[in-house]
Amino acid sequence: MSLPPWLRPLAARLPDVTAADLRWREDRAVRGRARPAAVLVLFADGPAGPEVLLTERAATLRQHSGQVAFPGGRSDPGDADAAATALREAAEETGLVPAGVDVVGELPPLALAHSGHHVTPVVGYWRAPCPVGVVDPSEVARVERVALGELFAGARRVRGPGGYTGPAFAVRGLLVWGFTAEVLVRVLDLGGLLPPPREDPAPLSLAEALEWAGGRR
Repeated sequence: MSLPPWLRPLAARLPDVTAADLRWREDRAVRGRARPAAVLVLFADGPAGPEVLLTERAATLRQHSGQVAFPGGRSDPGDADAAATALREAAEETGLVPAGVDVVGELPPLALAHSGHHVTPVVGYWRAPCPVGVVDPSEVARVERVALGELFAGARRVRGPGGYTGPAFAVRGLLVWGFTAEVLVRVLDLGGLLPPPREDPAPLSLAEALEWAGGRR
């Protein structure tokens, strides 16, 4: 597999990553009843530097409607592994051609208590990018290739439901927060791709963050 220099440190780090390294909030109530799922954290070379593929979920969905997410979803019985799940779901949601993606590695499965899933983030390199877009509007409202530099320019922290406080990014009128932002920060940190920390103002409430993101088109 031929990877760009900026992605090689992450590829070298992934095989040794443990759940403890990620400092994930494990919920014991999820154990034993969690359903397997996977998401595709897909990086590509772009005109403005490294990019990541993101989707906006349709507003009509029952769970996480309107939120920004990685392509992905629940595992099917016919999926060989988490990578197969992530690539299949990405193809169904965005029209991605899996043959153009090299799987770089995976993070350990991460428990999501509110949905009862163990989600495996699969990191991929988009070796041969293809046109992507909304395949089924009932599932996905937007598909965006976002440069990491553009993402970092809209970085803040957000206070969500239940006392949650975590990273958030405003980009193109969208707010990236919650699971997607948490996973992205961890992956980029493992690969040495996060920018140096800067002075962090007080976290925004979720309502404030959504308003702020809407103004950053």
